[in-house]
Order: sequence, then C-alpha cells, then structure tokens
Amino acid sequence: MHISVLLKESIENLNLKKDSIIVDATLGYAGHSSNILKQIKEGFLYAFDQDQEAIKESEKKLSQISNNYEIIKSNFVNLKSELQKRNVNKIDGILFDLGVSSPQLDNDYRGFSFHNDAKLDMRMDVNQTLDAYTVVNEYDLSKLTEIFKLYGEEKYSYSIAKKIIDYRQNKKIETTLELVEIIKTGVPEKYKREKHPARKVFQAIRIEVNNELEVFEKALKDALDVIDINGRICVITFHSLEDKICKKVFKEVSEIKKELKNMPIIPEEYLPKFKMIKTIDPSFEEINENARSRSAKLRVIERIR
Repeated sequence: MHISVLLKESIENLNLKKDSIIVDATLGYAGHSSNILKQIKEGFLYAFDQDQEAIKESEKKLSQISNNYEIIKSNFVNLKSELQKRNVNKIDGILFDLGVSSPQLDNDYRGFSFHNDAKLDMRMDVNQTLDAYTVVNEYDLSKLTEIFKLYGEEKYSYSIAKKIIDYRQNKKIETTLELVEIIKTGVPEKYKREKHPARKVFQAIRIEVNNELEVFEKALKDALDVIDINGRICVITFHSLEDKICKKVFKEVSEIKKELKNMPIIPEEYLPKFKMIKTIDPSFEEINENARSRSAKLRVIERIR
C-alpha cells in the first residue's frame, strides 16, 4: 500500500480554491490527486504519469470523486507542451512528489527494490529501451564509477564498479539480489552494518535509467513559466540531489540579482517574480508511521508578479 508523504502539508500549501486549475506532475497512486480533486469541485486537475499500472489504479480512485480531471500518460518533462495541446496556458498550482511509489518498490518484477529478487529493470516507463540490466552489464568501469558517485553519492563507487566489472567477465548480471551480493563484496564490513550497502547504488542506477535529474530541472523551469500570479509550486524531494536542483532553481527566481541589490529603487521589471514560502520536513509522527518519509523535504514557492 502506498502512503503519500507530507500529504496534509503539500495540499494545504497549494492554497486550493474551488475553481483552481491544478497539475499533479507525479500522479502515482493518486494519494495527493484524490485529495486535490475533492477540494476543486469547480476546477480541474491534470495529472501526469507514465506508469500504466499506476494510471489504471488511479483512474478507479479519481472517477469515484469527480469527472473534473484528465490523466496524461506522459513524462512530466512534457508538462508545458501537453498543457498547450489542451489550450491551458496558466495554472493555479503544481505538485511534484519525486518519490518512487511503494507499489513500484514492492512489485518484485519492476526491479526497483534491493530487498526483493527481480530482473534488473527500474524503468518508470516500461516502453523505453534503457533499463538497469543495460547499465549494469554494458557500462564501462569509469561510467559506472561516475554514476555511483554522482547520482548515489556513494563513497565506495570505484570498488563497487570494479567488482561488477570483474563479475561480468564470467557471466551477465541478471537480477537485483545478484547485484546486491556483488555490491556487498565492494564495501567494508563496518559499512554493511551501518546501512544497506545497495541503497545508494540502486538510487544511482534508477536516476540514470530514467534520466531523473535533467528531466526534473527542465520540468521545474517549465512549471515556473505556466504558474499564474498567486499560484504555488510544491515540490517533495527525497534525496539531496533533487533538493539541490529545487533549491537552486527557486533561489534564482526569488532573489534580487546581486548587481541590483544596492540600487535605491529597483525598477518593477527587475524585481523577482516569485517568493519562497517555506521548507517543511516530515513530523516525528509521520516518520514513525512511514519510514520512507524520513528523507523527504517539501519546498513551496509562489508567483507574486
């Protein structure tokens, strides 16, 4: 079962009105979307997802609430163009929830989890060609080291990558648990006791397979373009790489440029169009109820002019 992280806080901070036009950029299993839909009785919800299973389940849930929604089967990198196709140029709120949903982690055959045995896959969109199997079996030593370091912030990147390359000399790496065992041989005993040694490597492979960071940065900048005055963008991140991107993009649009700061009067057109509202961490209660929320962070920004 999927429990939406920071649900109450993100819904509250979208400042929903009954006629709001809202985008849920990450529909998943409609945890946030169903709550949004209940509050915008005269508005409309556009929800993006590329996972057919999630779409099917969400359709059941949302159709029981209202008809004022459309699920768009597409990566949120196409946010702007998909809205334009529907003649939507301005919206009142956007939510990004960047976590992998529990059913994706729990469905053994999707290969997202380092706890369950599955084929190496990790594709959010099962129609794309690049998958975890290709990354693990075809990337060379320097490429594997680089993605483990960059996307996993893994300090044993090189030794783990080297173990993978050595293992591949004899046979292809087929499954998630096979990969987990290889990762374990590339890290010290002490490290294994501290936390699961495969966590960061699996995160890195997933980000590489789905091109998550580049896609997110582009989508976030497009979201800033389509949000209306007084509209808000809420972003829930789950690791420091996503959060860094969000923080940087929000900072760029909400601060007065350095060279203008000393001017006695700053012309209207040079004033920032956005203001940062807040950053929220999950409560202790939420972390106790749902361990997956422990690394989450919600950032909220509002267009003011």
